[in-house]
Order: sequence, then structure tokens, then C-alpha cells
Amino acid sequence: MTSDELQKLAHELHHRDEAYALVTVVRTVAPTSAYVGAQAIVLANGTLHGWIGGGCAKNVVIRSAQSAIEKGEPKLVRISNDEIHSEEDVEQFAMACASSGSIELFIQPYSTQNLICVLGDSPAANEARFLADRLRIGLTDDATEAPVVLVATQGQGDEDALESALQGAAKHVLLIASRRKAEKLRSVMRMRGIDEHQLARLHAPAGPDAGAKTPEEIALAAMVGVLAIIRGHAQALEGAEGIQQNTAHDRGTRAKAGTTESRAPADEKFVNPVCGTAVSIAHAMHVENYAGESYYFCCDGCWTTFIKDPKKYAAIQQSRSASLSRPQSL
Repeated sequence: MTSDELQKLAHELHHRDEAYALVTVVRTVAPTSAYVGAQAIVLANGTLHGWIGGGCAKNVVIRSAQSAIEKGEPKLVRISNDEIHSEEDVEQFAMACASSGSIELFIQPYSTQNLICVLGDSPAANEARFLADRLRIGLTDDATEAPVVLVATQGQGDEDALESALQGAAKHVLLIASRRKAEKLRSVMRMRGIDEHQLARLHAPAGPDAGAKTPEEIALAAMVGVLAIIRGHAQALEGAEGIQQNTAHDRGTRAKAGTTESRAPADEKFVNPVCGTAVSIAHAMHVENYAGESYYFCCDGCWTTFIKDPKKYAAIQQSRSASLSRPQSL
């Protein structure tokens, strides 16, 4: 098979949710019919497509590839009769051919069960991608093809990203957020038409309670949640306290405003200057401080609209307040 044909086959296998291993010849010592760069795809049932040398290496390659698929771990394999010192990270096998050539192959298993999509450009999102690479978890930018999606937007387009993930085919959607914010986003999703069956796939917060505060710590805890799902332990996330993953903006603006949930009366309301909705001060999704005043918002959309032109919406709020304080004539 040509390289293009192998790529096409890999794409088809992926969309059929079928595991496979890509085998690449990385070194040869003559005499051997294999050549550096030769590739083949091995399916979980042992079927081999492509070329990695003659029959002398085929059985070893198939068994090694099946083992890599089962374990989900890549490996380096050497088939040779030469006296070479053993290496911990290289599996060595005898060459069955009388010619006694040598072949070294890299075997990379692929499974959509080990594929995730990380949504967001936040520091925690970038750290999560880095950790996924270190953990040998496949990454894709296409949320429609990943069985696991991690939403790490952290205040930048949370609603749109979460809705997109829940409308897709992902079996599990993990959200980096505090429990309070996650519940608000669940309510927003219901208003957007996301049903309870779709919401049942949502895990929020994304991982166990580790007291995470920095982006690196938050990403690490979230990836523990991802790993639990990949390893078949999704139930470990159910009922967990989760990470209190407030965004830096949430923490910062509340500090500036001098308000906390414990200080605000449960029934105290603030009229969102963007959409006109009465927002509970104690449970606002976002708090923004502008010109010495605190503004409370019910969703990402209103908050981002406000910060694009705070002067405009501050004037609207002042006008509304003046109207309410003006004596009403009988």
C-alpha cells in the first residue's frame, strides 16, 4: 500500500472507532527486504496492511502490534540475531530468516478511546494539551471526532464551547469550572435546548478536589479526570467534590468589588445592564468592576459584551437607576 492509501485506511479505521497500530521501519541492516520508512497498519485482529519486510518479520510485528494496541503504549522492536546489548526500552526478537539481517521498528497504537479534544485558549487548556502529550493521549482539534472533550475556556466563550461539545458525539464532556459556575452553565444549556440525556455526559468539575489554584495545577487535576475516563473509571468522578476552579477573572473581580457570596443577601438582585435580566448578586456568573461600581452578569455573552464597551452600559445602568429613584407622579 502507498503512504496515501495507508493514511486513508487510518482515517476510515478512526471513523469506525476501530483500534490499530501504525508500524514504521526506523533502521535496517542488510540483508533484508525492509527499508527505512516502510510502513504498515496492523489491526487488533492481526490483519496487516502495508509492507515492513518479508515473512521472517511479519509474525513478530503482528504480535508486538497487538500487544501495543491492547496496552495502549508505543514500543520499539528489534528483530536481529546480532549480539547487541539489551536495552530496557527495546523489545528484542530473533530473526527467523537464514540471511540474519536486522530490522528495527517503531509501533504506535491508535485508539479513539485514547483521543481527546481540549477546547479553549486559556493557560489551563495549553497545560492540559502539554500533559496529554506527556501521557501519550491523542489530541485532536475536532471535537466531533473525540470521545472525550475537555472544555477549558475558563470564561472565554464557555457557553458556546460547552454547547458545541454537548451537541457532538463525545461520550464524556469535562468542564473546568467551580460547582456553582457549572450549575449555572447547566441552566444555560437547558435554555439553549440541550436535553437531560446530553447533559448526563457532562462531568463538572473536571477532576478530583486537589485544592488546585494555578493553571498548571488545575490542568493536572482535570487530566486526572480525563485519565479516569480513558481507563474506564468514570464512576470515580461521580459524586466527587471536584476542583473549585474559579477563573482568575472571577476571583479578581470579586476581590475588587469587595463582595462575596457570604456577604450578599440571597435575594439581593442587580439588573444586568446588557440584557435587563435581574441577576442574583450572590450567584452571578461574572462580576465586573468599572469606575468604582460593580456590575453582575448572568452569562458569558452579557459579560463579554459589557467589557467591550463598559462606558455605554454603565450609562444605561445609571439612566435606569435614575429613573427608578425619580418620584412617580400620581
